Amino acid sequence: MATEVPAAQKINLRRPDVMETVQAQVEQHYRSELVERVRANGHQITFDDLTIKLAKEFGFCYGVERAIDLAYAARKVFPDQPLYILGEIIHNPEVNDQIRAMGIKFLSGKEKNADINELQKDDVVIIPAFGTEVSTRKQLEAKGCRFVDTTCGDVMSVWKRVRQYSRDKVTSIIHGKAWHEETKATSSQASPTTGGHYLVVFTLAETDYVCDYILNGGNKEEFLNKFVGACSDGFDPDVHLEAIGVANQTTMLRGETEEVQRRLRAAMARRFGEANIAQHFRFFDTICGATQERQDALENLLSEPMNLLLVVGGYNSSNTSHLAEMGEAKLPTFFIKNAAKMESPACIVHFDQHRNEEVTTQNWLPAGPITIGITAGASCPNNLIEDVIRRLFELRGLSASSVLNN
Repeated sequence: MATEVPAAQKINLRRPDVMETVQAQVEQHYRSELVERVRANGHQITFDDLTIKLAKEFGFCYGVERAIDLAYAARKVFPDQPLYILGEIIHNPEVNDQIRAMGIKFLSGKEKNADINELQKDDVVIIPAFGTEVSTRKQLEAKGCRFVDTTCGDVMSVWKRVRQYSRDKVTSIIHGKAWHEETKATSSQASPTTGGHYLVVFTLAETDYVCDYILNGGNKEEFLNKFVGACSDGFDPDVHLEAIGVANQTTMLRGETEEVQRRLRAAMARRFGEANIAQHFRFFDTICGATQERQDALENLLSEPMNLLLVVGGYNSSNTSHLAEMGEAKLPTFFIKNAAKMESPACIVHFDQHRNEEVTTQNWLPAGPITIGITAGASCPNNLIEDVIRRLFELRGLSASSVLNN
């Protein structure tokens, strides 16, 4: 079970004198009057032969806003002291660039510019919205570091469930991406020292593999090789699949998590009997509300006639990637991180999740009357969405000022 942080190591930044200034600064950086106008106009704007429709829910959620506010507040309260952050505060490159511009040093990632081993007593460390692994937190506690903890409340709710599973000697089957910061933090809450173990499944195919092993057994070595890096130390599928509890990365598709849960429950019921299911299977709904709201809003938007969809956000954002998946199933969809990726009506650079790389599509913007849908993940600020709207009108030969003054 995770060790409670001593009160002396927690920093209270949510003082009125701090937050009033900070929130004004954040609003200046990320707010968009144009986006507010479109929202007030029924989430739609039309000029000449171009119509743009915004999903009813998109962009920053409460947890993201809170994380950014606290990072800005840390810099205000400690204007001259070195500040550190364990990794990307959220999965949006522009926001993380702004954090770097404030002189906050990153302890991991491609642009890492400090190392945990260099930290000393009383150094201030920001924990990102995804949380961090138990071992990392204990390492920082041992050094006497102080924390600005921006971990999302929905993530901590999942941790609570996983810790309970662990105490009850129930293995956590976590639907998520084993390499994602949130899932790594969540899985670390399942401590083998208290009898808990974990296994991360990403796809329904992996879920079916686990179900088959539950029902029929199999080659243990093959199983462990398949899930290398996605299970707890000492995990034994012949022992630790006797009692399981499903949890999830909070930004997964609800329908897919529910299907993972359904298939695992069916396998446990077949093996142990429906009458005994309570001793062998547990499940709690731990999809975050903001993720679900954005998925539901996009589903509603996709029911309307549109020519194409733009999904705006960081390419490593899990909740944004699922929005792109939903769009791709219905109509031409382009996953872009900013407006600059729309180079011309003939060329757009966008992220292909299947190839895990940026690709270029030619002649993506049709001539004539056109309706374009836009949505964005919970880590995308409104100013980037405004940039996309302005760029679309520019690509149709319409000046942004003409549109705004219309």
